Amino acid sequence: MTSDSEFDSIRPYCGNEIEAASNRLCQSQEFLTLFSRLTKIDKDTIIYTLKDIRTRSEFQEHFFGPAIQSLIQTTTDGVSVTGMELVKKDESYIFMSNHRDIILDSAILNILLREYGNKYTRAAIGSNLLINEWVTDLVKLNSCFVIERDITVREMLTSSALRSKYIREVIKENENSVWIAQREGRTKNGDDITQQSLLKMLKMSGSANFADNFKELHLMPLSVSYEWEPCDALKTQELYTRTLGEYVKTPEADMNSMLTGLSDYKGRVHFHIAQLTGEELDSLNTLPSNGNRIEKLAAIIDDKIHKNFKLWPNNYIAYDLLHSVNKFSQFYTPEEKENFIQIMTQKMDKLEGNLSMLNNIFLEIYANPVKNKLNL
Repeated sequence: MTSDSEFDSIRPYCGNEIEAASNRLCQSQEFLTLFSRLTKIDKDTIIYTLKDIRTRSEFQEHFFGPAIQSLIQTTTDGVSVTGMELVKKDESYIFMSNHRDIILDSAILNILLREYGNKYTRAAIGSNLLINEWVTDLVKLNSCFVIERDITVREMLTSSALRSKYIREVIKENENSVWIAQREGRTKNGDDITQQSLLKMLKMSGSANFADNFKELHLMPLSVSYEWEPCDALKTQELYTRTLGEYVKTPEADMNSMLTGLSDYKGRVHFHIAQLTGEELDSLNTLPSNGNRIEKLAAIIDDKIHKNFKLWPNNYIAYDLLHSVNKFSQFYTPEEKENFIQIMTQKMDKLEGNLSMLNNIFLEIYANPVKNKLNL
C-alpha cells in the first residue's frame, strides 16, 4: 500500500493529515493572500471551502481544480488536448512529460483527465520546492509525492529504490495515475530530453525482463506546449547567469518561478498524450544490454514528445530569427512576427547582461522544439 509507513518521507498526505493540513492553510495569511490574488477568489471563500476538505480527491475537485480552471480562464487563450482516447478509465498510467512549468504541467493535465472521467495523477515534485509549510501542505494535499534533491550518491540509491517502489505501487493500486517529468527539473532552454537515470530508477522495482518491467508501468509520453512560456524571461536570465558561472539557486527564485508560472500570460496551451506500444517495448529485449535498452527507450520517448509537441507561430518565428532565415515564414504572419519581437524586446530590456546573448537564449527557448522536430 502506498500509505504504508515506509513511504512516509515521500508520499502525499492521507487520513487525518488531510484535515490538519487544510486547517493550517486556513490560518496561513501568506497563503491566503497569495492564492486570493492569483485566483481572484476571496479569502473567506477559500477558508470556507478548505474547512470541508477530508480527502485529497475532495481537495482537487472542490478547491485546487476550480482554482486552476480560474487561472486557465484568465491567463490562457484556451487549453486543448489530443490523444485522450488512449487513456482507459479503469487503468492507471505514468504520464512522462516534458516539463515547462512547475505547477501547471501536472495541474492542467489533471483538469483534462477529470473532464474525460479519468483518474487524477500524483505528481512528482522536487524537495527543493517545499519552501515552507504552506507550500508543503498545498502540494501534499494535491497528491504530490516528493523527489529528494541535493543528497549524497549513497542516499540517492536508497531514495531511487524507494521512489521506484512507490511509483509502481501507485500503478498497481490503480487508484491514481502518476505524472513525472522526463528529466530532473524544468527544461530551461526548450530542448526536451529524457534523463536515462529516470528510466533506470523506474526499472529498479520491476521484473528482470526489460519489456515486461515497463509494460507494468503503462508509460504515456506527454507533450506540453505553451504558446508563451510564462517564465521565459526568468529562464533566460538564469541561463545567462549560468554561462558566467555565477548562478546560485535560492528558495526565493523557486517561489518567484511558481508564482510567475501561475499568473503570467500563456496564450494557447496544448497537451498531447502518446503511448508506448507492446511491440516497441518487446523490441528492446533484442538489444544486447540494459544500458542499450535504456538508451533506446529514452530515444523513443524523446521522439514521441518531439513529434507531438504543438509548434505555435512563436516557435517558427524564433527559429527563423535565431538562424537569420525565412525558412518557416509560411507558418506565421508579419504581424505575428512583429508582435513576437516587440514582446521579446520588452522582456529583454528588463534583464541584466549582454543583450545579444540574452536575445539568443530567449530565442532558443522557442526555437529548440522546431530543431527537435527537424531532427526526427
